[in-house]
Amino acid sequence: MAISSQSFSTLKSQHPIASRSRRRRSMRPGERVALWVSRIVIWCVIVMVLLPMWFVVIASFNPSNSYISFSLFPSNASLANYKALFQGGQFWTWVRNSLVVGVVVAVAQSFITAMSAFAFSKLRFYGRKYGLMTLLLLQMFPNILAIAAFYTALAKLNMIDMLGSYILVMLGTSAFNIWLLKGYMDSIPRELDEAAVIDGATTWQRFMHVTLPLSTPMMVVIFFLTLVGIFSEYMFAGTILQSPWNYTLGVGMYNLISGQFAKNWGEFAAAALLSAVPLAIVFAVAQRYLTKGLVAGSVKG
Repeated sequence: MAISSQSFSTLKSQHPIASRSRRRRSMRPGERVALWVSRIVIWCVIVMVLLPMWFVVIASFNPSNSYISFSLFPSNASLANYKALFQGGQFWTWVRNSLVVGVVVAVAQSFITAMSAFAFSKLRFYGRKYGLMTLLLLQMFPNILAIAAFYTALAKLNMIDMLGSYILVMLGTSAFNIWLLKGYMDSIPRELDEAAVIDGATTWQRFMHVTLPLSTPMMVVIFFLTLVGIFSEYMFAGTILQSPWNYTLGVGMYNLISGQFAKNWGEFAAAALLSAVPLAIVFAVAQRYLTKGLVAGSVKG
């Protein structure tokens, strides 16, 4: 029997309300309490995360050079801290150095990580199992233990205070990333590799034309995590880089607040906000791949 257009419209308009009513009726009292508790906890966490960021924002517009303010809005807000930060062009030098180091290290480290993960995932060789365990064991030692060794070696080679030296030191691949990417490559069907072998592909061709393209989402995740790590890295940069024209953002921003008689908290807050802009742009561009890479392996079948 045909349904008239008026009846169909009525059913269509009532359908969402009926669905919501069924969902409300199906929810038990205990589940409703748990739902509201989880909502309150989530909002409390959001406020705890955003509140320090809000203090950084108002400190960047506060000309009194105060970092802690008891008011939510500065009474005499101005752009004085941003103007002082841009004077002399040092801030742009720090941004340029951080971008150069970050992009070079992220690209090179992602590729080295991919080759290592491919070897441990797809190849069979003597020492493969103990090599993985050794990588994990070495990752447990803090990087600060290696600073003295790196500094001594660079000083003997007369390579202190050079961006190239800093890039060379930071090229060390993270064992965590190797484990992460190896797990992702393990999920790629073995039949693809076997088909490539039957077609006469070499190991390098299997890596470049089969495994690497299929690992793009996880490679983007590793690239982004490495880039964020380089932007916030201070320990090695503060030891190796000593000239102001070689400073990265971490070293330059630390010098803003390390003076003996003056600490430029307002400029430091302005620099902290502006330093997040390049990472936000990269995140916006690679968001589609980041989402795929972060949820990879969460659903089977």
